[in-house]
Amino acid sequence: MKALYTGRPTAILGAAAFMFIGTGCATKKHVRQVVAPVEARVGATEKKTADNASAIGELENNVSRVDERAMDADRKAMEADKKAAAAGQSAQQAQLRADAAHGRADQANQVAESTRSRLGEVVENIDNYKMVTTESILFGLNKYALTKEAKAQLDAAVGNIKGAKHYVLEIQGFTDKTGSASHNLELSQRRADSVVRYLTVQHEIPLRKINVLGVGEDDPHSDNKTRDGRKQARRVEIKVFSLDLGNAQAANTSAAAQ
Repeated sequence: MKALYTGRPTAILGAAAFMFIGTGCATKKHVRQVVAPVEARVGATEKKTADNASAIGELENNVSRVDERAMDADRKAMEADKKAAAAGQSAQQAQLRADAAHGRADQANQVAESTRSRLGEVVENIDNYKMVTTESILFGLNKYALTKEAKAQLDAAVGNIKGAKHYVLEIQGFTDKTGSASHNLELSQRRADSVVRYLTVQHEIPLRKINVLGVGEDDPHSDNKTRDGRKQARRVEIKVFSLDLGNAQAANTSAAAQ
């Protein structure tokens, strides 16, 4: 009886231990079956999160690069706008200069046309100019400066034409045959220039109304055989021509009728 009692607790303890061991094994198995899939899903989620973070980082880099490109494009666009504005201003200034040049060209054409018209009138009326007076200004041997008497003579010669409009002057310088021909040619020109300078400066006769020539010693009308002849050869001849308005009007009427 006593021995039998001693064995029952041992058996009970063994059964309990077996049950505990069995229960522990079942718990671990249950944990593996339940927790392992969760851990797998968590791991997959963490991987996806990491991948998403990487993708987000790459996307942010791409956005940053796109922003830089956009900013660079904006900068280039602004520079292009500035260049276009500058080019537009340059083109406008060029157009203004071109317009001004065209205006000057038109004015020049008008002046040229007016000049041609006046020249045509002069050429048409050249034969209608008649000599109204002539004057000879004498010079000393190898001299070309005007004396007081010569200036007074010129004052009287041009006094009647200062108020006239249609006149021209022919001024020719001469010498005697004393000295070389080249020297005499230069001397005759200086004498003529002295007369022209006096008339234009002192009497304000327009230079366009004066025709001047230094002839030198080649004057078939000069007599170099006598002292008085040589004195008369050292001269400047002034011939005043005036337009015969009656003949000019008749000529213009005839030309218009043709």
